Amino acid sequence: MASRAPRVEYLAGFRCPLGGLAAGKPRVLCHGAEVFLSTGSELVYVYDQEGRLLTAVYKFPGQVWHLELLALRKALYVLCAQSGIYCLSLDQAGRSVSQDGGDGGDSQGTEDEQDGAPPSPVIPVDPGACVLPDATLCAFTILDDVLVTLAQGPTQWKVQLFERPSPGEDPRPGGQIGEVHLSSCTPTAGSPGEPAAPHFLPVLCCASPPSSRAPRSSRGFALEGALFGLLFGAGATLLESPAILCGLPDGQLCCVVLQTLVTSRSAPGDPKALVKILHHLEEPVVFIGALRTEPLAEDVEDEHSDCLVVLGHHGRTLAIKASWNEAGHLAPELREYRLPGPVLCAACGGHSRLYLSSPSDLCVVDLARGGSPWDPAQPDGALGGLPSLLCPTSLSVCSVVTLSVSSRTPEGGTELLALSAKGRLMTCSLDLHPETPCPTSVTSANTGQKIKELLSGIGTVSERVSSLKKAVDQRNKALMCLNEAMNVSCALLSSREGPRPISCAITTAWSCLQLQDVLTATCLLENSSSFSLDRGWALCVQVLSSSRALDLGSAGSAVTYTIPVDQLGPGGRREVTLPLGPGEDGALDLPVTVSCALFYHLREVVGGALAPTDPAQDAWPDECPPDVLPEQDGVCLPLSECTVDMLQGLRFPSLSVPPMQALGPLSPAGDPIHTFLGTCRGPGGQLAGPSSLRAKYLPPSVATIKVSAELLRAAFGDGHAGMSLGCATLQWLLAENAVGDIVRAQALSSVQGVAPDGTEVHLIVHEVAVTDLCPAGPIQAVEIQVESSSLANMCRTHHAIIGRLQRMVVEQAARGSSPPDLRLQYLHQIHANHETLLREVQTLRDRLCTEDEASSCATAQRLLQVYRQLRSPSLLLL
Repeated sequence: MASRAPRVEYLAGFRCPLGGLAAGKPRVLCHGAEVFLSTGSELVYVYDQEGRLLTAVYKFPGQVWHLELLALRKALYVLCAQSGIYCLSLDQAGRSVSQDGGDGGDSQGTEDEQDGAPPSPVIPVDPGACVLPDATLCAFTILDDVLVTLAQGPTQWKVQLFERPSPGEDPRPGGQIGEVHLSSCTPTAGSPGEPAAPHFLPVLCCASPPSSRAPRSSRGFALEGALFGLLFGAGATLLESPAILCGLPDGQLCCVVLQTLVTSRSAPGDPKALVKILHHLEEPVVFIGALRTEPLAEDVEDEHSDCLVVLGHHGRTLAIKASWNEAGHLAPELREYRLPGPVLCAACGGHSRLYLSSPSDLCVVDLARGGSPWDPAQPDGALGGLPSLLCPTSLSVCSVVTLSVSSRTPEGGTELLALSAKGRLMTCSLDLHPETPCPTSVTSANTGQKIKELLSGIGTVSERVSSLKKAVDQRNKALMCLNEAMNVSCALLSSREGPRPISCAITTAWSCLQLQDVLTATCLLENSSSFSLDRGWALCVQVLSSSRALDLGSAGSAVTYTIPVDQLGPGGRREVTLPLGPGEDGALDLPVTVSCALFYHLREVVGGALAPTDPAQDAWPDECPPDVLPEQDGVCLPLSECTVDMLQGLRFPSLSVPPMQALGPLSPAGDPIHTFLGTCRGPGGQLAGPSSLRAKYLPPSVATIKVSAELLRAAFGDGHAGMSLGCATLQWLLAENAVGDIVRAQALSSVQGVAPDGTEVHLIVHEVAVTDLCPAGPIQAVEIQVESSSLANMCRTHHAIIGRLQRMVVEQAARGSSPPDLRLQYLHQIHANHETLLREVQTLRDRLCTEDEASSCATAQRLLQVYRQLRSPSLLLL
């Protein structure tokens, strides 16, 4: 292990967005003295380490997700988000940039961070350089003659193989030579027609057997024959075929043998048999690599890796190695470890060492068995054993978002090329020989080097303190938001009776939207408390269709609207208007239940503050440790609920109503054939539309309800004094409709309205006397009659009236009013008659299921007559 802290040297600073770079997208490649770097934006930088200058800046049409460098062919392959793969030749003329225009050091880099401007000049990449356009690509890797891609489909991940041309030919890949689907995936929500970027990018690499004839990947690795055969099977070893390893965001580690995927197109079979799941980390896979943990024999020249390493986002680590079991057979040894997380990036270096960056530190772990504490359970001399425990060693460097082992590694040491969250490119030189003696004499060169190391250490500590301070400030702010949310919740939950400190009133009205009349609901959110609704609060409005609103047991539809509530201080109001219908089919199913609630998003407010360390807040602000927040990750506080029924949805064009009531045509846009029939006139100049034909040849559906005058007067009180009881009842029924005031002003006792589908609905209210019910004499009552040529609209209106009357009866019963003396024998007779009718209804319905078409017509007519008798009972509401 390193004997002392690494020597950190800052090379340059690059464009950095506000808040720092996000881990997962930046990439750093090193080839000799050239560094190819992407910060996760649309820019790719080429930096010369020897000259300390920026030689080129390429601008791609989209966010850069991945880089692959083919050094022998001098080509750079770049994956752009929602665009595809681009091929850039590094020999093109005019690539170099003068040193004055480059970003040559820390000072210039700091200026770039402040103004956010990229170095100049910038070379835009020609769209013709896109060799494989595909908006669903998330990862790729390149072998000698094959291009391997991983795309995210609607429900599954898909691996595709393409032929890669020979040097000097068109860089565009040839035809597809293989394809296979991996496990299912959960697509992220994006805008229509455009796929959304995944939160975690998958990891794709290639593992090759120790044969020189097998094609090698530009960033893959070669495994020892024993481990390769155990992982991918004897077939892959005999074919000397590489294997493709895929680490998915759901934690699965899958593999596909390349040669079998190519030959599967000519030999049809089960494509799922080509995919093998090696392991499941149960957290997003962020790194796949290989190490050499055993010393090489003296007669062996090629160094092949003997251990496969897989890292998850939260620190779970898997190591796989070939080992001898108790029976003396070769078997894979799998061991899981837990390292500090979340893991931002990782790299495999020489000497069996794995480097990984967490938000708080850059660590190194040794997977050689000698680098771990002695375990008495492991027998001495066991070949291929893995350490029982990994002890990370801190390198005292933080905020590293991408990492690469430099190709200019000094002998006896390791040089890492890293990019910090602040956009700084730096090298970390590690001395891996603790026995190296220190110089006995102090020279000016040694003194200068020591000063540079001290200054680098000061800069690292300063950056770490700054990030920790930012984390503390964010957590303090989250605590203040939680305290405010707790106060709002307590105020709402403790005010169940009386006026609420935060209320939401719901009103309905007809509006004209896109040349169509639409029934809208307006929700007025009013904050009468002393608290403020800031970030994290949202108003959730749920619209429940009629089937569920009536509890009929049939499936209905529910739509929920979520509107963020930002900066709603004491006394503030926020108005939201939502359409209720009719929909595209021209139908509006009433009643509709509208429910309003306040929702507080815990994950949005405190998710970043719950992250274990500081720079991760810039990388993944929505991430937090598992099992910290509940599944629903929020608090829901109900405010109000309103049922919009047919009485609120009626329009009255014959009355003088406000302009909002008399908008456009009375019926919504429907079937063009009905529109044509409605415009045709029959003999005598009468309309011949379907509604008119139904009204002419079929009697209207009628329902009546009788209510005692004493009950209505007690319920109305003095509010309807000076008008007839029929007019007062009609105004009370239409109180939530815009025509209610007109009924009072014109003293109407009957109105003719229009339902949302254009059919007429008549409401007639008149006073009657009910005899034979009370021995003391007739009872004064009010009869409410509903008529409509549409049976459905009549039923909806009848249901709305019954609902209002039920609430009235319950309120009057709570006041202790008692009904008069009644003739029980008369009531028993009415009840018996209704029981007889209900039994007849059941018999007629059963008969309809067994009769032929000719007989069922008479049965249906009788059934309608019975229903008409049931809708006009002789009972009286008292």
